[in-house]
Amino acid sequence: MAKKAKKTEPANAMDYPEHEKTYDIFIKFSIWTTAICVAILVAMAFGFFAGGGLIGGTLLFIVLMVACWFAL
Repeated sequence: MAKKAKKTEPANAMDYPEHEKTYDIFIKFSIWTTAICVAILVAMAFGFFAGGGLIGGTLLFIVLMVACWFAL
């Protein structure tokens, strides 16, 4: 007969600290991705429709990203 392998941990054991760390990284990535998308859309609207042009839209995007850095 073959020997059975010893189980040191239960089958449903999870590494909860690592799971929480990964979840926190995912949430931060999601928040920043949303902030970048919104800033791009606002900057594009300013550049195209409000007469800001390429330079104005780019500057607004940079300002919005700095504001997000301090707000988030």
